[in-house]
Amino acid sequence: MLLLARHGETPDNEAELILGRRDPPLSARGREQATQLASRAVAAGILAIWTSPLLRARQTAAVVAVAVAVEPIVLAELIESERGAWEGQSQRQIAAESPDLFKAFEAADPDFVFPDGESLRSQVQRTSSALTIIAARRQPALVVAHAGTIQAALIAIGRRPPPESALAHGKLIPLPWSPGAGGTWPAGAGEQT
Repeated sequence: MLLLARHGETPDNEAELILGRRDPPLSARGREQATQLASRAVAAGILAIWTSPLLRARQTAAVVAVAVAVEPIVLAELIESERGAWEGQSQRQIAAESPDLFKAFEAADPDFVFPDGESLRSQVQRTSSALTIIAARRQPALVVAHAGTIQAALIAIGRRPPPESALAHGKLIPLPWSPGAGGTWPAGAGEQT
């Protein structure tokens, strides 16, 4: 079984900025969330930890690693999407300046592409490749990554993901993944609810 978790919060998350490939460390609250995730990981019997190469994910994985006595494995394909011109910008400002594009982002529209950045389809493909690698290894495995990565994983198994803002930091999300999983886009994925 794969369990996904969003990294602990950073100061940029708390300020509601778009992070993308920006690389801030965890905040004090983020370190607390990592400690809580570690307790959940122990209870879940985690035997392997995989993490994005970004600092916030690696710091979260390191806290969990101490609790479960497993060395985290960094997997480049788990990195957050390249968010181009939006990186470092306030979500409120983007929503005010580009409301239609921001709605498409929030709804995980299949055709969404970050301005000067990565497409959602590209991230789904990259995330699917990573999860296939992880699923072939020791289980149960914890994947510490990002909101965009979690959304992409849910899309890959045919589930409509919640908006990024609804994905809590440090919460475990079970993900049924098997060889050949991924590549399907859920019906209505781009529709607003």
